Amino acid sequence: MNYQEVKLFLPSINIASVEVGKHLYWKVGNYDIHGQVFIVSWLVILTLLIISILGTRNLQRVPNKFQNFMEFILEFLQDIAKNQIGEHEYRSWVPYISTIFLFILGSNWAGALIPWKLIVLPEGELAAPTNDINTTVALSLLTSISYFYAGLNKNGIGYFLRYIEPTPVLLPINILEDFTKPLSLSFRLFGNILADELVVSVFTLLVPILIPLPVMILGLFASSIQALIFSTLSAAYIGEAMEGHGDH
Repeated sequence: MNYQEVKLFLPSINIASVEVGKHLYWKVGNYDIHGQVFIVSWLVILTLLIISILGTRNLQRVPNKFQNFMEFILEFLQDIAKNQIGEHEYRSWVPYISTIFLFILGSNWAGALIPWKLIVLPEGELAAPTNDINTTVALSLLTSISYFYAGLNKNGIGYFLRYIEPTPVLLPINILEDFTKPLSLSFRLFGNILADELVVSVFTLLVPILIPLPVMILGLFASSIQALIFSTLSAAYIGEAMEGHGDH
């Protein structure tokens, strides 16, 4: 096969069917809004709100199956907060930890279960909000703000003593840690979800629809684990910030 034949042959291979980086943007004033992330995020939020309202609007002393399920989810999320933050301080943080967990889980599952490719957009395609680095960084920064608030609220100015413990020599490393925490949270979630969606997309292109099903099921499991890791680490960082550094 000579050079001319190679040039003719290559365009016939549809390599670009799986694309990363094309986005639908909405112009609002001077700002560009990432359209597909906005759409799917609000669909996830509305779904969670509807389930929450349906599950709590008619509470029974003897719960039905749906109420039992909702109570199980609440107890599970309370346990995450209690185990990481502590028996006495965890209650005020249950709403935040629960919201983070449920939003990430809903976003991950929305990307894994719903065939977004069937919906044609002018640019890009709908997908899990968490496969976009902007979403995961925003969630990570929320956790950073939360643990700073928790530490300052509990220990006051004494919170900053943690940066020079056990020795002032560790000050640069302790400061660096505040940057690495959100970085690791955001890139771990983003990388895992993006990789999972790319693998499923490639399998779907290469083989019939039944073959990618085991990969999709594994993706659902991995998505759930990522939501659990993110919320557990968020609670752990908040619990760590609330330790009594100012009492030494």
